[in-house]
Amino acid sequence: MNKQQKERYNRHILLPQVGEDGQNKLLKAKVLVVGAGGLGSPILQYLVASGVGTIGIVDQDVVSLSNLQRQILFQENQIGALKVEKAKEVLLGLNSDIDIQTYPFMLGESNASDIVADYDIVVGATDDFTSRKCIDQITKKQGKAFVHGSIGEFEGQVSVFNYKGGPSYSDLYSETPKESNLPIGVMGVLPGIIGSMQACEVIKIIVGEGEVLSGKLLVYDALAVNCNVISFV
Repeated sequence: MNKQQKERYNRHILLPQVGEDGQNKLLKAKVLVVGAGGLGSPILQYLVASGVGTIGIVDQDVVSLSNLQRQILFQENQIGALKVEKAKEVLLGLNSDIDIQTYPFMLGESNASDIVADYDIVVGATDDFTSRKCIDQITKKQGKAFVHGSIGEFEGQVSVFNYKGGPSYSDLYSETPKESNLPIGVMGVLPGIIGSMQACEVIKIIVGEGEVLSGKLLVYDALAVNCNVISFV
């Protein structure tokens, strides 16, 4: 690390569990974030701020007015623009040292294997089961961790799949639920909470400290102010 990086990441370096060695691991890490919406916004901001050296962003959508209630990466003057382009612009303003790669399309069976191969960890920040299943299959095949998050109404969930050969998404959800055409309401701050938890799991995995949510599902209920961790192995 150079002098400027040591100053930027000083509060990380002061942590015995991180230190310079851990921060160097973050700087060398490559993380793919699938989805740049409600969950993706805090995930990307915290990973970039923490110094994860290479970030990939997959999202085909454009910014819409209804996104702004929870997708804090974006502003009114960006409506109609590709999310990946505007996300990159904002994130480089936060930390210009980071290498950000953008993929303005859906992750699917035809491209997932090649894209995921370039990264160490994949973070799922999508709202559809097909994408989650695809991420799960590819990360399991390539032996990479899949940090999963989901939200709906006032509840969110976080887990880590395929970590060091651990349980996969399909072990928890053996059948793919039917997709609904109806929009699901969500409390605006909820993705900030769940996305931050996902970013925390990523950082712990990279640094190699703490307990990872492998084989466990964290369920957070914002209305009840209740957080449970359920083991599924």
